[in-house]
Amino acid sequence: MQLYQNLSGESGVRAYEIGDDYIRVEFSNGTYLYTYQSAGEENIETMKQLAEEGRGLNRFINRVVKELFETKYPTEDSG
Repeated sequence: MQLYQNLSGESGVRAYEIGDDYIRVEFSNGTYLYTYQSAGEENIETMKQLAEEGRGLNRFINRVVKELFETKYPTEDSG
């Protein structure tokens, strides 16, 4: 996973991983897998762009795709 730049300094996003048809996003409470199938191709492509820019990903997730993840994986320190 690649560390999220967090240019605003206020994001809950820690890291991300981009694939052809998905983005995996790590927060302090877990890692979420968003796919074309679960959240839609346009949303995933927007998330990829925001992740690479280091700004706006957390806001987009909260406003648009929050519950549209395919899978949630707990992090080691979320227990």
